Amino acid sequence: MSMFDQTTTDHSLANLDLRRSNLGLALRYLRDQGPRSRAALASELGMTRSTISTLITELAERSLVSDGQLVQRSVGRPSTAVELDGRGVCGIGAEVNVNHVSTIALDLRGEVVEERKLSLDGRSLDAPRVLGHLVDLVRETVSALDQRGAITAGLTVGVAGLYDQTRDVLTHAPNLGWYDVPVGAMLRADLGDALPIVVDNESNLAAAAEATPGDPHRQDILVLHGEVGVGGGIVAGGRLLRGSHGYAGEFGHMIVEARGRQCGCGRRGCWETVSGLRALMDLAADPDDPIRDARMAIDDRLAELNRRANLGDARTLEALEEVGAWVGIGAAILSNALNPSTVVLSGYYAAIGHHMRPAIERELSAGVLAPEAGGTRVELSTLGFSAAVRGGATASLESVFADPTRVPRRTTVSGETA
Repeated sequence: MSMFDQTTTDHSLANLDLRRSNLGLALRYLRDQGPRSRAALASELGMTRSTISTLITELAERSLVSDGQLVQRSVGRPSTAVELDGRGVCGIGAEVNVNHVSTIALDLRGEVVEERKLSLDGRSLDAPRVLGHLVDLVRETVSALDQRGAITAGLTVGVAGLYDQTRDVLTHAPNLGWYDVPVGAMLRADLGDALPIVVDNESNLAAAAEATPGDPHRQDILVLHGEVGVGGGIVAGGRLLRGSHGYAGEFGHMIVEARGRQCGCGRRGCWETVSGLRALMDLAADPDDPIRDARMAIDDRLAELNRRANLGDARTLEALEEVGAWVGIGAAILSNALNPSTVVLSGYYAAIGHHMRPAIERELSAGVLAPEAGGTRVELSTLGFSAAVRGGATASLESVFADPTRVPRRTTVSGETA
């Protein structure tokens, strides 16, 4: 190859990279800021109108954006807004938890396209059987997307335990009873390489789902995700903090009660032993009570607890008060260290947290050194138990927002495709 040919090739590659970068920038801006006219996009992104017009045309050819409503300008005729489309592109999120496996598919707008869930007792089954059930749900979900003509961008799986992404291994999952399980490799062996697969901690994904783009109140948050265990995540400046090995967010294993009850991890006094779902069920119901049966769907168990609390059942209310106080104590410890703008209660806390909230806020206020709890407020997640799978589906779509050329163009007039 001559020097001229090499220079031409390098120039072409540089232009391709710039185009991909600008396409991603425009697509992410529409996601974060909402529909915009072409003129507004050009002004706000510092590009020429011709450049924006070219980018929007290509994004539309890839079915990622479409024309929306008219926008009235202060001078001149109304212009047409550009908005995310992406109904033909979906990301799949999945979750492996003690009580269930589940999947969800979101389109580029974040709207639910497919959703599946199977209740099971994860502790009574080995890892291959549980993952086998998840694989069945994933295959059903992908098949449904194929029938819709939608492209699947990828699969992100959340698991309840410590996940070492450098080795792609679930190292510790005491509530499942799994140790050193190569979850990613096992899933790829069953699902093949056609679908990009990433595995992460479920609480990290639940936390990421709560960091709403463009919402200033959701950029510095502490997410507490309650299930049988307790985890969560730290979002700072809109970004999830993972730690050096991805282990950040294992809040449930803070020691809050010296010489307290034994945790599934083998230690005593962990926060989740007094604030997890198992602790609440132990306080609220006798061993033979149906809501203690792990085979009963967790949503149904919590609905029954809510019903009893609404009827004023003394035992239920006392259990919610005690567990709520422990949640508040742990939240105060974390808030003293992190000073989040918001503590978001996710998982089972979201389903039943309105009964626990007064106790949580009382202990948060008492335990935080800064006045008025350092400005930290408590909110209930609106995502419930779908937070982790939604976070996974959103993560799967990030590859499209980073590089929209991953999605092929529709056939052009000449019959060619990108």
